[in-house]
Amino acid sequence: MSSLKERQIAAIKQMLNLNAVQSKSLANEPVWKVLIYDRVGQDIISPLIAIRELRELGVTLHIQLHSDRDSIPDAPAVYFCVPTEENLGRICQDFQSGLYDVYHLNFISPISRQKLEDLAAAALQSGCVANIHKVYDQYVNFITLEDDMFVLKHQNSDSLSYYAINRANTKDFEMEGIMDSIVDSLFSVFVTLGSVPIIRAPKNTAAEMVARKLEKKLRENLWDARNNLFHIDATQAGTFSFQRPILILLDRNIDLATPLHHTWTYQALAHDVLDLALNRVVVEDDDHPSHSGAKPKIKACDLDSKDKFWRTHKGSPFPTVAEAIQEELESYRSSEDEIKKLKTSMGIDGETEIAYSMVNDNTEKLTNAVNSLPQLMEKKRLIDMHTKIATSILNYIKSRRLDSFFELEEKIMSKMALDRTFGDLLRDAEFGTLEDKMRLFIIYFICTPHVPDTEFQKFEAILQEIGCDLSPLPYIQRWKGITNRSAALPHQYEGGGTKTVSMFSKLVSQGSSFVMEGVKNLVVKRHNLPVTKITEQLMECRTGGEVDDYIYLDPKLLKGGDVVPKNRAPFQDAVVFVVGGGNYIEYQNLVDFIKQKQSSNTTKRIIYGASTLTNAKQFLRQLTLLGQEIKEV
Repeated sequence: MSSLKERQIAAIKQMLNLNAVQSKSLANEPVWKVLIYDRVGQDIISPLIAIRELRELGVTLHIQLHSDRDSIPDAPAVYFCVPTEENLGRICQDFQSGLYDVYHLNFISPISRQKLEDLAAAALQSGCVANIHKVYDQYVNFITLEDDMFVLKHQNSDSLSYYAINRANTKDFEMEGIMDSIVDSLFSVFVTLGSVPIIRAPKNTAAEMVARKLEKKLRENLWDARNNLFHIDATQAGTFSFQRPILILLDRNIDLATPLHHTWTYQALAHDVLDLALNRVVVEDDDHPSHSGAKPKIKACDLDSKDKFWRTHKGSPFPTVAEAIQEELESYRSSEDEIKKLKTSMGIDGETEIAYSMVNDNTEKLTNAVNSLPQLMEKKRLIDMHTKIATSILNYIKSRRLDSFFELEEKIMSKMALDRTFGDLLRDAEFGTLEDKMRLFIIYFICTPHVPDTEFQKFEAILQEIGCDLSPLPYIQRWKGITNRSAALPHQYEGGGTKTVSMFSKLVSQGSSFVMEGVKNLVVKRHNLPVTKITEQLMECRTGGEVDDYIYLDPKLLKGGDVVPKNRAPFQDAVVFVVGGGNYIEYQNLVDFIKQKQSSNTTKRIIYGASTLTNAKQFLRQLTLLGQEIKEV
C-alpha cells in the first residue's frame, strides 16, 4: 500500500503530465512545458521532486508566479498555486499579456465559485478563453517531509504557529481564519489518502475547534452526491487497510517540555542546531575555503529517503551515526583500493599465454569495476556530505556541551537526582549558551510538580544575573498554573534516563575523522512521550485515564454524536496531528513506538503531522513573545 508521500508525488506527477493518467505501459515522451508556482507550490514540490526529475517530466523551466516572465509561445504553461486574490490577479495579468498559448490552472486548494467566475470574466475580456485547457482543484495543500510525516506550512508558518493560536489578543475572525486554514489542509490530506477518519480530540482546546470544523467539512462532502471526493474507484483504493484510520488531534499545550528538549538523534539534532528545513541543511563547505576575512562558503545538503544512510540512521543516536560514517568510509576505501589494484595489474608485460589469460580475466573485472563507478562516486558524495553535516553538529555538541544538557533533562524528566545543584549549573560559564540554560530551566520548572515561589525567584535572579532574557517566564508560569488546575493533565513526564557507555573506543582507536573525546556516549532507555502515550491509549481504545474526556466524531454517521462506541476493535492506522507546531523528537518517538509494537506481531502505522515544524530556538522565541504580551498588560 502506498504511503502519503507516494500518493502526493503521484498527484503532482499527474498534474505535470497535464492531468492525464500515466499508463503503466511504455512511458510516452513527455510534453515540454513551463511550470509556474507560488511560494506554497514551491514548498510542496521541493521535498518531493528533484530538479532532475522535473526535467524528466518535461518541465523545461520552473519559475515564480510573481517574477518578471517573458512570453513563451508553443509551450503549455502549468500553474500550481493557491487561489488567493493576489495570485489570481497575476494570472489575469498573464491572460492580458498573452504570455502562453495553453494554460493548465491547478489550484492547491479549491477555488471558490465566485473567484472562478471572476477568472472566467477576465479570460473573456482578454480573449483567451480557448487557451485555457484545464482548471483543476488538486487538494494537495500540505508539505510531506517523510513517508509518514507532514506539515501544513513552511513559508509564513508564523500564521499557524503556537504563538498565533495562543496570543491573548487574537481576534475571533483571526482565530476562525487559522482554524479554517488547518481544516482545509487536513481535508486535503484525507482526500489524498482516500479515507474518512474517526476523529478524537481533547475538549476545550484549539484541537477541538479543528475537529468539529473538519467533521462538518468531511460530512458535507460525503453527502454531496455530485462532488464526493471519497467515492474511490477500485484502481485507487485508499492507503489504509479496510479498517478506517483514527485522526488524533492534539493541542501543543499538552506538552511544552519536548519542543525545548535538547536531543540526541541525528535528524532532530540537524533540526535543532543546523535549522533543517524542507529536508535540506546548510553547512560550511571546507572543500572550498573562502579567503581569510571573507564569509565562509556554505553548501546546501539535501537529505531525502533515497539516501540509504539517512534512511537508516536519521533516528539513531549521534554516536552511532559517527561510527556508521566511519564504517562507510572504510568500505568505500576498500572498493577504491580494489579498482587501483586492478589498474596496476592491467599493465602486464610479456606475451605469454598466462599474461593473456590474466589480462582477459582482469578486463572482465575492470569492466565490472568501471560499471560500478557511478555508484561508487555517489557513495563517496553521500559519505562526504554526511561527514560534513556530522562534523558541523559535533562542533555544536562540543562548544555548547549539548550531550550534558540532554543527559540532565532526561534526569529531570525521570525525577532522578542531579550531580550538581541546579543553581551551580546555571552559573557555570562554560556550560552552554544563555538560550540552552533557559531551555533547561523551563524544562525543570515544567517537569518538577511543585516549585515553591521562593525557589523560582532564586533561579530567576540567577538567570537575570547571567544575562538571560526572562520574557518567556511569565507565560510559562501562567501556563503551568492553568495546567495544574485542569485535572485532565497529570504530570506525565517520565524521561528514559541515560547511561554512559564506554567512550568510543572503536572510533578513537581507528584514528577517526571525528575526534569525539570529551563527548559522552549516551545510551537512552526507551520511553514514551506524552503524545505517544495518548496515541497508544486511543489506538488501543482503552478506557480510563485522560483520554476519556476526548470527543469522538464520526463524519460517516448521519447524526453527529460524541458517544464512543463500546467494544471497538483497536485501530491499526492513525494520523496524529499537533495543532500549534510539532518537532522531530515527537515524530521519532512515534516511529520507535511502532517498531517496538511490530516486534510483538502487530502492524500499526502512524502518520505524524503538525501545523508547523519548530525547533527549540523558534519555539523559545514564540514563548518570549507570549511572555512579553503578559508583561505589557
